[in-house]
Amino acid sequence: MGKRVDPDQVAFDRRKFLTTAGVAAVGGMTLAIAGCSANDASDAAADNSASLPDITWDMATSWPRGLDTIFGGAETFAETVKALSGGKFIINAREAGELVGGLEVLPSVQEGGIKAGHTASYYYIGKSPVTAFGTALPFGLTYRQQNAWLYEGGGLKMMQDLYAEKFNLIQFPAGNTGTQMGGWFNKEINNVGDLQGLKMRIPGLGGKVMEKLGVLVQVLPGGEIFQALQTGNIDATEWVGPYDDTKLGFNEVAKFYYYPGWWEPGPSLEVEIGLDEWNNLPEEYQAIVEAAAYTANATMMAKYDVRNPEALKEIIDGGNVTILPFPDDVMQASKDAADELFEELKGQDADFATVFDHWDTFRKESYNWMGLAELGMLQTSALQT
Repeated sequence: MGKRVDPDQVAFDRRKFLTTAGVAAVGGMTLAIAGCSANDASDAAADNSASLPDITWDMATSWPRGLDTIFGGAETFAETVKALSGGKFIINAREAGELVGGLEVLPSVQEGGIKAGHTASYYYIGKSPVTAFGTALPFGLTYRQQNAWLYEGGGLKMMQDLYAEKFNLIQFPAGNTGTQMGGWFNKEINNVGDLQGLKMRIPGLGGKVMEKLGVLVQVLPGGEIFQALQTGNIDATEWVGPYDDTKLGFNEVAKFYYYPGWWEPGPSLEVEIGLDEWNNLPEEYQAIVEAAAYTANATMMAKYDVRNPEALKEIIDGGNVTILPFPDDVMQASKDAADELFEELKGQDADFATVFDHWDTFRKESYNWMGLAELGMLQTSALQT
């Protein structure tokens, strides 16, 4: 194993970055704070940049290139690294299957076969259930709550420490889809009994909950879902939301579209880098990677919030899809099964128990606030729109 990362040293101080972003990006300096002129800063940064190495990496992803949202997050990250390094640090984002399979990114980074990856950590709960916290847990955190827990609530420090120990890599949030839909079904779900024997593509701990409800769970990368749904190899699938789902054509082969996606209320995606590679990067490049990941995280969510409403309108106007809420008994059974699963995992895995207790405390306190202010405002605004 390479040198162990110290999360306290690598945790990104975003307030400081907002003050010194342009300077840090070109050389990790603090000339702006010191009061130097723009010309002085530019000249010094150029001198410092000239001494930095030229580096080119290929980065595997879990996404089809055609999705300008999720794969676009990897591209945003790569483009930002290039821009902030003045073209000296190049990262080439590759679609799923080009370097490794879409569900093989983390182990490939861990083993050193690739230097970096962009993926959803919950694809790898088979390696450790604690990876779920890097993406989403059923009935968990929204986008804002997830960011708050990771960036300011201590979650990212905990996760980076565990990733270093378990996988010899470091990760940074680099995208989020926001609250997802509940997925596409080829038959109507009237009660929890209708889930028995249903073949559904759903990863992460949400899939484990569905198994408890009698669903036959499959985990497929995005590029393989349409054919499986079209041919009947699966009866249902979840992916993200209206924009991505229609780009993948699910509305052409399934007629029932359910909400909410209780298993992914605010799932993060992440950039993963082998710890040995990370430790060999100049500090300036490390700062650039963190800034680029932060940019990708914010940009992806903004894209979804613009594109999903437009795509939802198209689905509704098309008239071929019935949009329904999950029945109350399905939601209650899912919540009960999720709570049961959490207790089981806490008893089986000490790391999961440690992170869960920290996460759950934050979740409860956050929902006390969000449920008062945010929910109240959304409900009022929706009724008046």
